[in-house]
Amino acid sequence: MGMTMTQKILAAHAGLPEVEAGQLIEAKLDLVLGNDITTPVALKEMDKMNKKGVFDDQKIALVMDHFTPNKDIKSAENCKCVREFACANSIKNYFDVGSMGIEHALLPEQGLTVAGDVIIGADSHTCTYGALGAFSTGVGSTDMAAGMATGKAWFKVPSAIRFNLTGKPAKYISGKDIILHIIGMIGVDGALYRSMEFVGDGIGYLSMDDRFTICNMAIEAGGKNGIFPVDEKAERYMKEHSSRPFTVYEADEDAVYDEEYTIDLSALKPTVAFPHLPENTKTIDEVGEISIDQVVIGSCTNGRLEDLRIAAEIMKGRKVAKNVRTIVIPGTQQIYLDAIEAGYVQTFIQAGAIVSTPTCGPCLGGHMGILAAGERCVSTTNRNFVGRMGDVTSEIYLASPAVAAASAVTGKISCPCELEEN
Repeated sequence: MGMTMTQKILAAHAGLPEVEAGQLIEAKLDLVLGNDITTPVALKEMDKMNKKGVFDDQKIALVMDHFTPNKDIKSAENCKCVREFACANSIKNYFDVGSMGIEHALLPEQGLTVAGDVIIGADSHTCTYGALGAFSTGVGSTDMAAGMATGKAWFKVPSAIRFNLTGKPAKYISGKDIILHIIGMIGVDGALYRSMEFVGDGIGYLSMDDRFTICNMAIEAGGKNGIFPVDEKAERYMKEHSSRPFTVYEADEDAVYDEEYTIDLSALKPTVAFPHLPENTKTIDEVGEISIDQVVIGSCTNGRLEDLRIAAEIMKGRKVAKNVRTIVIPGTQQIYLDAIEAGYVQTFIQAGAIVSTPTCGPCLGGHMGILAAGERCVSTTNRNFVGRMGDVTSEIYLASPAVAAASAVTGKISCPCELEEN
């Protein structure tokens, strides 16, 4: 029986000639990731183990990004304990204020994730790195602790769903619209503990940033991971960012999939997820008149340079609507610098937006943009659960950077094409 991309990667890291869905395996890890929220919990678990230290000081990545710069005493204490651990164990990939970024934007940029890797992270959006042809998935802090100590993790081999992407997306259709369309189609549990494997000629029209966005939100469909085949764009990205060798795995022709979907990208419209689930999607022509109080452009989903470019192009020469707070958060320090050099930051400020240091901040209701009772926010983040960004009566509408930027200008959920018409 043939294997999917994910199954081939897991088989190789388990030292097995083949694996099948449902099989329990122990696999070697290429990278273990933690952040300022999850790592302190993992360190407490490590204290309970007889084994001291980490399996490889170059294969641990600790990124202080969720409540950083520290918003209160507790968040400062969390970062302090991680900082001390990183120093004591000579962790090479420790990222703090001045060097840090939003973890899932930062790690590929730093060349720490490449095709063929097995990566676990104590953050659910670790599935982002499947855009490069890696198997990456989120785990709990206990599994992170075991991974840091032993360099191994247990997995149940996932079955897979195949998504055949065809056609060329229209202007303003991005990876965010594609994954919101998919989640709206199959639901937030539609891919539960399954690998979401993307194929088809439409992939060639997707940038790496589009692919990172799509894999990032695989977890919003319940997926164990999302993964793309490795093409010239992916290889070019890895060669530009990493000196590590990578291994390309391809699905067998007779690989077994639980389900298959074909999606014509040319037929998609800008898509918005309404409160309070990512599956509650509407196309932009179905939205109606919804006024907003805040816009957030950033996060591990849409804080990359391409996202900022699209938003800046829409906001250039325009002003954000009165009473709409618009917050732009570059994903990394390098993205921030590139945005400054490209003039995007100037555009945002002239439009009446603010630009923040890289941080997860408002995405998880941490800081830098908490919502009050009854307020509405259009956000390029990945979750719109009740109370996710503040008061339990607030509302979050998930959208692409293009829709978010247009909405900031009009003061209501809007398609950027509306601004072109005016």
